[in-house]
This record gives sequence, C-alpha cells and structure tokens, in this order.
Amino acid sequence: MAALENRPFVKMNGLGNEIVVLDLRDAPLDVPPEEARALARREVLPFDQIMALYPPQTEGTRAFVRIINSDGSESGACGNGTRCIALYESGRTGAQHMLFESVAGPLECTLAPEGITVDMGVPRFGWHDIPLAGPVSDTRAIELQAGPAEAPVLRAPAVVNVGNPHAIFWVEDIDAIDLALLGPELEHHPIFPERANISAAQVVSPDHIVLKVWERGVGLTRACGTAACATAVCAARLGLTGRRVTISLPGGDLVIDWRESDDHMLMTGPAEFEFGGRLTAVMLGEAERPAAASGEATA
Repeated sequence: MAALENRPFVKMNGLGNEIVVLDLRDAPLDVPPEEARALARREVLPFDQIMALYPPQTEGTRAFVRIINSDGSESGACGNGTRCIALYESGRTGAQHMLFESVAGPLECTLAPEGITVDMGVPRFGWHDIPLAGPVSDTRAIELQAGPAEAPVLRAPAVVNVGNPHAIFWVEDIDAIDLALLGPELEHHPIFPERANISAAQVVSPDHIVLKVWERGVGLTRACGTAACATAVCAARLGLTGRRVTISLPGGDLVIDWRESDDHMLMTGPAEFEFGGRLTAVMLGEAERPAAASGEATA
C-alpha cells in the first residue's frame, strides 16, 4: 500500500506555480520521493511543489512545512507555495494572519485585499551560505558562464541564498534566452554543491524586472517566489533597482520589498484554489492488485 494512499489533497497555484497541499497534521507521514515523482506525472497531478503540513514544533505556529519538489527532492523555501498554504489555512480557519515554520525559518503570512504577503526572512550572501564549492571574493558577480566559450550567452551571475540557492544572470533581451537549454547544465554545475535555481533577469526600470526561472528539482516554471526575492535583493545590491520592485514572471507579477529597517524580504502576490480530492494507489504509482491472480480460485 502506498504511504499516502487515501490522504486528502488540495490543488492550488500561485501565479501558475503548481502546488499540491497535503495536510498531514493529523497523521504525520513522510512523503516518499518515488510517490512524489509518480504523482507529478503529466497524466496524474502535475505539480512544481508539494507543501506538506506537519504538527507545529513551536508554540504559536500553525504547522511545520516540508517542501517536496516534483523530482522528489526537498527544498528549503517556496514563496508561491507559502502563499498557497496561507490561503488554505485562512479558508480552513478564517485567520488573516498566521505563522508557519520551515527548515529555512519562520514564515509569517498576512492576507489583505492587495494580495498575500509573506515575510521571506533575510537573504544570505556569503559564499559558504549559498553554498558555493569554494571561496569567492564577491557574490555580486561570480566567475560562471554558459554557452560557447568565445561568445557566452550568460555570464557573471549574482548569487544568494533566500532559503535555497539562487544564481541570477542579467540579460539585455530575456526573450533571446533559452533557459530550457541552459538551465539543466547550470543547475548541476560543480560550483553549486547543492544545485541551484537559475534565473535570467532583464531590468526594465528601477522598479521593474522581467524574469525567467529554471527551478532546481522542477525545471522551467511559470513563477518562483524565492527567485523573485533573490533577483530583487541582488538587483538592489548592485544598484540596478531600488529596494521595492515588481518582478514580472510568465505567470504574473510579484511585488518584493526588501525592507530597509531589518533586511527582511516581503513578497506580495496572489494564490488560488483549483480542486481537491484523495490520493489513490494508481496516482501514487502502484498498480492495482487484481481480485485474483491468474488461475487462483475465488470464493
């Protein structure tokens, strides 16, 4: 029997970032990687992340959140998924303000007419925090490129950890960048011992950036909240934008405010419900057992 068989799920999305919410607070079960991969099949329930809710470990929090990518690996943070679980919890309890916890730290969420705001914490810029394979003198631009050596398509990304590792390449024409081609190699580049999320960013103005993201463990995605946060803080750090910026992704816009008073990243955007149901053995990759094996007598 599959571990997650018969568990209820809710399918949601944040800017088209496909999210499955599993509320496991009443029966804490691990999410087996093979079951996550089976569930993510295109013909079953394709998703970018599972947001699995477990009993809280700290008083005053709603749940401890584990984030599972579509390839079965785990992620430390998912901004779009966090907005989804905030909307889910609000629908369940009516709360407009709530606190979750994760391996990356606390996740404070507030629902308001303009959208759902998540406090994504403080960015980390040290090479060992991202992490990189070895020391670099300046994480605002590291030695890394993609494409032909004589004419690289992408070069000198900024790197940061915002709960997971990110590399942001600045480009003049984002439509000319084939991230589906370049993303896999960069995600697995030896400089990133824990792999990395790869973004191509075009600065349109001091308060607007257009972004494409190859997400670690997922691939090309319509939206990535942590990539939006990473891009915003790296752009401000380089003087390309101010500390409040709109990030336009294929799925829509996020507003990122890198708060000057404490360096916390506040991300505001939408989330929505799609449908719900219960997981079955077939969805989770198990073949249905026949009522009787061939040649076996039946009662």
